[in-house]
Amino acid sequence: MKLTILTISLVAAAVLAALGQEGVVQDVKHGAKKAGQTVKDGLETAGKKTKEAVETVGEKTKETAKTVGRKTKETAQTVGEKTKETAKTVGQKTKETAETAGEKTNESGKTVHRKAKTTAEKANPETRGQQSTNPAPNTPSPTDR
Repeated sequence: MKLTILTISLVAAAVLAALGQEGVVQDVKHGAKKAGQTVKDGLETAGKKTKEAVETVGEKTKETAKTVGRKTKETAQTVGEKTKETAKTVGQKTKETAETAGEKTNESGKTVHRKAKTTAEKANPETRGQQSTNPAPNTPSPTDR
């Protein structure tokens, strides 16, 4: 009988051990499922955050592109206006310079002519009298031929 009790006790201990291990296995499975679900939730949250960040970056990039385009257009218009103003000013200055140069040329021509006439009169006072008495001194006479 002692042997039977010992056998029953060993079988009972083995059954209890098996049932206990099964409970541990169930706990491990449950823990693994819980950990897997936590990882899955974390990944979903990270995915949502990444998507939001990408959308925000996309919106900011679009806004920046519009701003850059607008600023470039404004700069081009300003440069065009300044170029037009500069060209107009250069044209006016060139015209003024040409008019001034023309006036100075006319004045200097008159001065040169006046000086040449005065110098000629001073150098040949007697020639002047001869020219007035003989109107055509360089004309060949009919007898010289």
